[in-house]
Amino acid sequence: MLKEAIYHRAGNNYAYAYDEKTLHIRLRTKKGDADSVSLIHGDPYDWTKEGWQTARASMTLSGTDEYFDYYFIAIQPPYRRLRYGFELKSGEETLIYTEKGFYEEAPFDDTAYYFCFPFLNAIDVFRAPSWVKDTVWYQIFPERFANGDKSNDPEGARPWASEEPKPNNFFGGDFQGVIDHIDHLKKLGVTGIYFTPIFEAKSNHKYDTIDYLEIDPQFGDKETFKKLVKVCHENGIKVMLDAVFNHSGYYFEPFQDVLRNQENSIYKNWFHLREFPIQTEPRPNYDTFAFEKSMPKLNTENPEVREYLLKVARYWVEEFDIDGWRLDVANEVDHSFWREFRTAVKSVKPEAYILGEIWHDSISWLQGDQFDAVMNYPFTNAALDFVAKESIDAKVFAEKMTSVLHMYPENVNEAAFNLLGSHDTKRVLTFCEENKDKMKLLFLLMLTFKGTPCIYYGDEIGMTGGNDPGCRKCMEWDESKQDLDLFGHIQSLLSLRKEHKVLANEGEMKFISAVGQSLVYERSTDEDSVLIILNAGEKETEISVEIPEGYIHLFGSSFEGSLPAYGFSLYQKK
Repeated sequence: MLKEAIYHRAGNNYAYAYDEKTLHIRLRTKKGDADSVSLIHGDPYDWTKEGWQTARASMTLSGTDEYFDYYFIAIQPPYRRLRYGFELKSGEETLIYTEKGFYEEAPFDDTAYYFCFPFLNAIDVFRAPSWVKDTVWYQIFPERFANGDKSNDPEGARPWASEEPKPNNFFGGDFQGVIDHIDHLKKLGVTGIYFTPIFEAKSNHKYDTIDYLEIDPQFGDKETFKKLVKVCHENGIKVMLDAVFNHSGYYFEPFQDVLRNQENSIYKNWFHLREFPIQTEPRPNYDTFAFEKSMPKLNTENPEVREYLLKVARYWVEEFDIDGWRLDVANEVDHSFWREFRTAVKSVKPEAYILGEIWHDSISWLQGDQFDAVMNYPFTNAALDFVAKESIDAKVFAEKMTSVLHMYPENVNEAAFNLLGSHDTKRVLTFCEENKDKMKLLFLLMLTFKGTPCIYYGDEIGMTGGNDPGCRKCMEWDESKQDLDLFGHIQSLLSLRKEHKVLANEGEMKFISAVGQSLVYERSTDEDSVLIILNAGEKETEISVEIPEGYIHLFGSSFEGSLPAYGFSLYQKK
């Protein structure tokens, strides 16, 4: 066996407390290297005259990616303490792997050789809000969802959908428009709304905040927002707001004060200013988001800035009863601030959801002291590559998904925010070159995957659009122009996900077959199991899988050894 490929660490995604009694332990090996892996384990203080008391337990192969196999075991140490190592077997070869290295036989003269989980402290268990794993999100770009009150339209607002979206045009979308169409969301099966920023700002996207404590008047006033939250809650829908704490807008009053007073400004330490006088061209001489001069980076290490932003975080939860925060450019803000942010928000509403926008490996933000989840872009990219672009095959997709599922602890995966499109990307149907069958497959993948899924407004009725600003069209409310078949497909999947918890977060996910563009996987618990078979290819394909005895057809085409182009079939164990 290749020793260099064998890996474990006593923490993060390899050893963690799943709940107050249970430890999850993972081991990585070279792909196809080991025939079996067992956990050697014992309480570090459990000694008798015969020596240290240990046991062995078989680990299961939980997944395989391009290079590695992953083994898993859940264990409940009776005294919540554990020392442990691994026994790997391949043919006649046996390896013992411990924190101190490799041995041919397990050393038992001392526990110090072994990996250590000192004590399972209940307070250290990663806990996302319990409601999140059953939530289906719907992202609303407020300026483009619905205009319910023309009296608050911004100056120069165009008639609804009268022209293509531009970076600087307005159509008057507002809170009343959302209230007026809450039935649409309820009918679809949505149980959470994620709003892009609603605070006062100059742009139509509102990521350039002027005042974090005021609602942009084009959306309505605070009373209307309170009404909106109340209506959502009455309809079983949670509300999450988007916060930009990495940077402010150019017209944020503290930054305007800096521009006026330069080094004499009382706010000069609120930002990362490299020199005076401040210059915006050719590149700003102050830190910004990217090199965008209108988005100066906030100095979250400054106590005054921290207190202001923490006041904002508490205010919208206390006064308006929102249920969560989505945090823009979260990876560029210091960890210390996010720890204080979590404490502040959870002190007001312990079950509030804190979601970070991070596009890369995010384990350092997901230790239980900062975020409840991050946006699962690795899922997004792999799903689009597999189905929409057909740039990878089913085997590569399955390997990528295995990597995603093993990047984080299981209780983190259950709260991961899965999406196919957003205000930052092309519309899903546009990625699919307007092939609706491909889009149906993408939603099947997302709505049978671990985590909490999000639908971008209008995707459910087949809206199209290129990259920003094309993806920010006005919502289509003319039913004759809506794709009601696509709406019905997504509605049915959401209903299945709600009825069969195994399709959401209560079941294990196992890839059974991945050949060409055909994929077979199973979501299962001890009590329930659903087999998902799909063909992401453009031709009818034979798929070598047998429907197990006792399984009945649940959704999609009937499977008789093959599936049509972009076909799918779900079978449930009875």
